[in-house]
Amino acid sequence: MAKPRKIRCPHCGFLDTIKKGKRAGYSRYYCKNCESYFTDRREHITNKNMFIWFVHWVRDKQSILQIAKDSGYSERTLKNYFYKVLPTCPVWQIQRREKVNLLVDGTYFTNKVCLILYRDSNIKMTILYRLAEREALRDLKEDLRAIKDVGIEIESVTCDGASNIIRAVQEVCPEAIIQRCTFHIANEICTWLTKKPKSDAARELRQLARCLSAVENHSQAQLWLREFIDWHNKYEEYINEKSIDEISGRWWYTHKMLHRSCTHIKRAIPNMFNYTRYANIPKTSNSIESFFGHLKDHLRLHRGLSNEHFKDFVKWYLYLQSNQGKITKKYEREK
Repeated sequence: MAKPRKIRCPHCGFLDTIKKGKRAGYSRYYCKNCESYFTDRREHITNKNMFIWFVHWVRDKQSILQIAKDSGYSERTLKNYFYKVLPTCPVWQIQRREKVNLLVDGTYFTNKVCLILYRDSNIKMTILYRLAEREALRDLKEDLRAIKDVGIEIESVTCDGASNIIRAVQEVCPEAIIQRCTFHIANEICTWLTKKPKSDAARELRQLARCLSAVENHSQAQLWLREFIDWHNKYEEYINEKSIDEISGRWWYTHKMLHRSCTHIKRAIPNMFNYTRYANIPKTSNSIESFFGHLKDHLRLHRGLSNEHFKDFVKWYLYLQSNQGKITKKYEREK
């Protein structure tokens, strides 16, 4: 036997309602919470109740099948309504703040869509986003200008070291401090050098990279840099060792991954420890990576969406997770 559909009170948002006869041919209901009477045949109330289930579908990791069991609506009715609402996401508005410490990063999905996020690290809130094909320099510069145009001062930008992000920041807001994500630096080096490096130089550099997360202040940063310089001086000849093809005359670094890891650190050093001098600057972009992870978990639950529905779903998810997407308390009651 099908579960009867729960009727939500349009006044307080509770589902603790009972049927109380009819009025003008329509069923009449009584809310035990706010003691009000209402009918369920007014279109704006029906849409309001349906939208609550849409929010659960987008934000609360509930499938249409689960919502159908809880709400009493059929799966077809819910799907038709959800797909009707998806293209109607409100226009994003930048929330104005005087000064921000930005986290900027992009992530790619299997359908070749790239989501670029600009988040305020202090309040853990998205300021702006862009759905594109890649992290293009032109798009990044346009987004940073849009943030500045509403009166926001960008104090710092923490990123994973993507060249287009760094270049965009340097050109649009040269006064901003760039912080390279220390987690990304250490993770890339440990990946390139593998878990069990064969040479002493690689083992020592891998250990140095793993110590990056423990650096908290300026003196520790100076000590880490001193150890890296000592390591480089000790193994410089080994790092730069070359192999030559006698026939073609072409050459390459014999220990390619070691040389690559060393070069990666040397390029990152100017922007590696800025967080030790400015307390408000986050040293990693882990929070934005975590946000991407939660979003991808939601999308895996709803796999099979068309490209357009996929993009609209991401827009709604970002909107409902932001301050501007908060719904009045009376519509946020537990089922």
